Amino acid sequence: MPIHDQSYRRYRGNRARPGAAWAVIAWAGIRSLLARRLVLALLAFAWMPFLVRAVQIYLSVNFGEIALLAPTAETFRDFLEQQNFFVFVVTIYIGAPLIADDRRANALALYLSKPLGRAEYVAGKLAILFAFLLFVTWLPAMSLLGVQMAFSGSAEFVARNLFLIPAITLLSGLKVLLASLTILALSSLSTSSRYVGMLYAGVIIFSDAMFQALRGATGGSTAAWVSVIANLSQVGDVIFRLPARYDTPWLLSALVTLGLLGLSIVVLERRVRAVEVIT
Repeated sequence: MPIHDQSYRRYRGNRARPGAAWAVIAWAGIRSLLARRLVLALLAFAWMPFLVRAVQIYLSVNFGEIALLAPTAETFRDFLEQQNFFVFVVTIYIGAPLIADDRRANALALYLSKPLGRAEYVAGKLAILFAFLLFVTWLPAMSLLGVQMAFSGSAEFVARNLFLIPAITLLSGLKVLLASLTILALSSLSTSSRYVGMLYAGVIIFSDAMFQALRGATGGSTAAWVSVIANLSQVGDVIFRLPARYDTPWLLSALVTLGLLGLSIVVLERRVRAVEVIT
């Protein structure tokens, strides 16, 4: 019988680009979630405030006597604040299981086998939640600018308020990044997505309740820095060139927010491992 040569031969197939494995995780996760009717219903419901604001802009353009409905920079700032509820719900529903389910199924060892590293794994999971949260914050806010131009037939408002484009992008990105990294860090601590969701809700609600209690006791808003929501509101006012609503220095609110981001990254770096080391 003939003996075929089994010596080494160069691989002639297609080579995947290094550093692109996170996109596979992200795309697979997004497609899986979009197949759920509840997710689609939630995303559609999150655009209801956009429709209300669009009607408001239409009335202000076509009925000049309704001056109170005329859009300003504060209109877009308030819209993003209205979306906080949907950010909260989407973060818990989509973000809580992202790592917790993998830990429960002991899938981290499989995910983190070469050539996929921890950074790419976290980036893939982060991109899933990032995409959905931008869909309920940045995209409708930017669409409102387009609606204003379409209804007025002019780009005069946008030209006068050109800073709104980077302001919307910066505040939306900060909200989304903080929510995404926080929930992923909490998700890496547990194998139960329900527990992660309750823990995240506790952090948001308890920090704000503590601020309100301190506010009632002191009669001032200097303690706004203890609330995650209040810190974002304070920084958001500065980004949109509006007067700060709390007595806390906005720089302190920004530092606390950056501190939460850094803490989340440290937790993810320690908890996302192929093999958990018990000391």
